[in-house]
Amino acid sequence: MSKIAGAVRRELVRVLRERYQTSAGEERKMLLEELVRLSGYHRKYAITVLNGRSRRLPATGGGRKRGRPCVYDEAVRQAIIVLWEASDRVCGKRLKAAFPLLVPALEAHGHLHLDTAIREKVLGASAASIDRLLKPARQVTTPRRKRLATALRKRVPVRTFSDWNDPLPGCMEADLVVHCGDTVAGRFVHTLTLTDIASGWTECVPLLVRGCAQVTEAIEALRPLMPFPLRALDTDNGSEFLNDTLIEYCHERNIEFTRSRPYRKNDQAWVEQKNGAVVRRLVGYRRLEGWPAAEALSRLYSASRLFVNFFQPSFKLAAKIRVGAHVRKRYHPPQTPCQRLLASDAIPAEIKAKLNLSSSQLDPLRLLEDIRRMQSHLVALVDQGEAYTPSPANRDLTGFLASLSSAWRTGEARPTHRAKPKAVRHWRSRIDPFESTWPQMLIWLQESPDQTGHELFDRLRQTYPGLHQEGQLRTLQRRVKDWRALMARRLVFGLQESSATQTSVAIALPSLIESQSS
Repeated sequence: MSKIAGAVRRELVRVLRERYQTSAGEERKMLLEELVRLSGYHRKYAITVLNGRSRRLPATGGGRKRGRPCVYDEAVRQAIIVLWEASDRVCGKRLKAAFPLLVPALEAHGHLHLDTAIREKVLGASAASIDRLLKPARQVTTPRRKRLATALRKRVPVRTFSDWNDPLPGCMEADLVVHCGDTVAGRFVHTLTLTDIASGWTECVPLLVRGCAQVTEAIEALRPLMPFPLRALDTDNGSEFLNDTLIEYCHERNIEFTRSRPYRKNDQAWVEQKNGAVVRRLVGYRRLEGWPAAEALSRLYSASRLFVNFFQPSFKLAAKIRVGAHVRKRYHPPQTPCQRLLASDAIPAEIKAKLNLSSSQLDPLRLLEDIRRMQSHLVALVDQGEAYTPSPANRDLTGFLASLSSAWRTGEARPTHRAKPKAVRHWRSRIDPFESTWPQMLIWLQESPDQTGHELFDRLRQTYPGLHQEGQLRTLQRRVKDWRALMARRLVFGLQESSATQTSVAIALPSLIESQSS
């Protein structure tokens, strides 16, 4: 027997469903066999549709939607993407902890205008929900010597990972990061990194020459910038640290000086983590040589130290338990280094007041823009040999703010990690099938924005018979999805525009989508 049409098959199910649900025994079996024979359904699927449990055959007037309702819509996702970009793409748990800092700061400086309902949903989203909403953006963005011991080791005591015992702020680990590229031959710039054990406060400074005098001068220059006195310093066994100059410097200033065990990098786990999470994340792996590169790197660290220490929460290990071969770690809730210092009893009240004042005056978006700008200058200096040109003091951040909502589409946002760009494609590969009917579609969407792409396509085929084929449904669904994303971004930023302006932008949406996809 030939198969019957879909509409006839659905009507047959509707006719037999009521009789099937009220009958029993042989009559119920006879109705089931009749539906299987006429429709070609599998017997089990026929039982499902006759019992009314199939989503593919909705009742007249639209079936009841099943499943949990959607809590976080496109507007919430766009707001979280902007905040994720503004925090320099931290993980969901750290971003959740950063929301109470970032949202008021961006709103206070006029960079973000969230509707009350959207703001409550953003602040109330869990870390798992944040990661789930950021998953599409992260999928697009999914983008490395041991030193000999010297005779001075006997003068410096050893401190291991477990010997800190919850120290006061000011006990720091120090390490050098090399910016040598693919070879260690010749001279290149180094970064001296200091990390506080108690709070995670991190300071970085570039060194043009790797020597004991330069390390000592850099530590002396960093001490006034830190909100606590330098109480202890722990280094590795390199000759730039284990020397008479640094040992005498620490002894004269009553700074406890210790070293890690040779070839045990985990003894300096705190600073090693910051070498990757801060230095490599900001600078990348290019080779930096000469005074211009060191100067550009210094300007980059001047902006990043405030952003990292005031607006980027980090984890801190609370306990570690070994069960057989398995190690279980428990962490404190993510906090910024500034928050940990404000909660510490060892920090004087006047220092806390200064930290609170600095935190209220800092603009995280401006700091992030400074970081991106200096990263671009550093890449231009290394790759093209261009000199650094300072920008005007009062910069307009409107363009940078608008780019945060769509930065994930272009992949890597950090210029120091960005691959060589491909040639921009400026032509279409085929004719736009909805070029003539898209203005009418916009009118229907403005009248009823909750229409599905399937409903719009059926209505379009009824209005313009013979113009569109069934295979063009998916193209229209993607077009409607992009239109809703554009409207959601306008809702997040609170843009008040006339209906004529919105219509003109929406009509130009196909060309915008084509340019972004190319």
